Amino acid sequence: QVHLVESGGGLVQSGGSLRLSCTASGSPYSIFATVIMGWYRQAPGKQRELIASIALNGDTTYADSVKGRFAISRNNDKNTIYLQMNSLKPEDTAVYYCNTGGPPGKPGNYWGQGTQVTVSS
Repeated sequence: QVHLVESGGGLVQSGGSLRLSCTASGSPYSIFATVIMGWYRQAPGKQRELIASIALNGDTTYADSVKGRFAISRNNDKNTIYLQMNSLKPEDTAVYYCNTGGPPGKPGNYWGQGTQVTVSS
């Protein structure tokens, strides 16, 4: 079992920045499930979408909608990933979820509780 805890959401004006964090914890064996970690978001009335992921070796992927504005990183010693969000737009407003345990590009079984990001115009 892997437990994910997110932090860092909030209210920001358009053009502003926020940094999300997600820390994974669990048994030493279960931490191997965190080879791929990612950030998803779900806006009201929309499906949850993958916006960024990072592998244990640091390889990253981004959705086109956030490419060039968001940056995902990880600290393996702390079992933590980050999402630096710059040039935020109102359409970035959503609940952001940390996820792990799945193959590249697909969600795994472990989700964080979600953190609200609201971008005002």
